[in-house]
Amino acid sequence: MLYELYTWWKTAFEAEVSSGQEGWAHSWSFFNIFQYITVRALLACLLSFVLSLVLGPRIIRKLISMKVGQPIRTAAEVHKLHELHGAKAGTPTMGGVMIIGTVLIAIFICGRLMNPFLAVTTFVMLSLGLLGFLDDYTKVVKKNSDGVSAKTKLCWQFGVGLLAALFLYFKKETGMFDLGIDSMTGDANPMKITDLAFPLFKQAVLPLGIFAIPFFVAIIVGASNAVNLTDGLDGLATGCTISTSMAYAGVAYLAHHHFLAVEYLTIPHNPLLGELVIFLGALVGAGFGFLWFNCHPAKVFMGDTGSLAIGGAIGTAAICTKQELLLVIVGGVFVMEALSVILQVGSFKLRKKRIFKMAPIHHHFELLGWHESQVIIRFWILSLILALSGLALLKVL
Repeated sequence: MLYELYTWWKTAFEAEVSSGQEGWAHSWSFFNIFQYITVRALLACLLSFVLSLVLGPRIIRKLISMKVGQPIRTAAEVHKLHELHGAKAGTPTMGGVMIIGTVLIAIFICGRLMNPFLAVTTFVMLSLGLLGFLDDYTKVVKKNSDGVSAKTKLCWQFGVGLLAALFLYFKKETGMFDLGIDSMTGDANPMKITDLAFPLFKQAVLPLGIFAIPFFVAIIVGASNAVNLTDGLDGLATGCTISTSMAYAGVAYLAHHHFLAVEYLTIPHNPLLGELVIFLGALVGAGFGFLWFNCHPAKVFMGDTGSLAIGGAIGTAAICTKQELLLVIVGGVFVMEALSVILQVGSFKLRKKRIFKMAPIHHHFELLGWHESQVIIRFWILSLILALSGLALLKVL
């Protein structure tokens, strides 16, 4: 909307210049600022934050009136953890609708909706958010922690991931990136979206070709589930979402700017990536706004509605910026949480022994005696350090 206002003003301004007469367009020259990515991204961040603060109490009251309280696993299922989290029973869930809703409003006002990178990331967020909503609703109806079956959930996630991957693979505007001039040959150095890159290397690491499609699907599904596993303590997933989204917003901004991407950093460049900064900026603002109510002791949980949607969106952003492998570092806390579950399950099936007291790993530290707030803040610190480390890798060589 704001960019359309800018183009409308620009047309009128150029007409006035051509005619040699000054009119309203000369007086309203402040519309010119809406062409800039940084301005619209900041506005999207602030808008989603303010909307979260304004709408948050009303949404929470509505969720309470609908009696959509979070089911807590029984003592027979989790033993000691039930004592630590028993007081959370009944806290409204499905708070992810607040995050998704405010992000949508912010990008509608500040973004260019027909931008392919913005469109595919929004599609993934909405589709997985709907899956999460159905999962949360099923848990509330059944009044236990069992939601949509794992098979159904994975099929849905794979379907959404496949559609997004096919869109990015076949869409002409998203298919090509620029790495500048090859220093060895002096020729142009284009890069396809199917090429695998890493900041430490100035050339594509591996051309995946058609195999990029299952690779993209795996990233979206993996990121979605990793954030979902992290969402187990008040504000933990929200805080890590903020730091990860800020890092990828920085990557997207650098990647859309020709000089910074090609001449200075030598990272994959595509001018259309600028609109992704607005999406991620809106997600950061929505994250801060949601954290206002989700910090310990939480008044609302994001539920699978938020966690599945956020994870999928972040995974898609990593693909769009061609920094998929960087997600292992920037989103290191999410990776650590998911890996702890994989190791725990694998160890128990193979050795009949557990590596951790409980997985995901944040529960392991709780059972070691760390207070919930200690686990949350220390994981936030780790997430911030990893996000900064990932950005630092963009200019190592």
